[in-house]
Amino acid sequence: MPEWVIGKVMEGLNERGKALKGARCLVLGIAYKKNVDDMRESPAVELMELLQHRGASVDYSDPHVPVFPKMREHKFDLKSVALTAEKIATYDMVLVATNHDAFDYPLIQKHARLIVDSRGVYLKPAPNVVKA
Repeated sequence: MPEWVIGKVMEGLNERGKALKGARCLVLGIAYKKNVDDMRESPAVELMELLQHRGASVDYSDPHVPVFPKMREHKFDLKSVALTAEKIATYDMVLVATNHDAFDYPLIQKHARLIVDSRGVYLKPAPNVVKA
């Protein structure tokens, strides 16, 4: 599943004339499931690693995980990014990995260049949304 999502990210970026290598990517929600802070076995972390391994710059936003915790198998020296219109607009791609209720999805859609939605948050088709 993570490789398939990364394929959708690459496809979405390519359609906009951007390569994954060098792209600025924001992962929304890194907890294992919606509205919790449990990071164990979170597929979002694997997605972050795959993005980084392919040359993307990766940040995350998660209201339940303000600082990326020390984990046995994964290491990121990151803090959660605050979601503002200006900040969202700086990313080439926003990946919805965990669909927390606290995210302002209309704000994200309005200001994101590309959204790869792996959680089915965006039900209506939109030019900047790719379903994954």
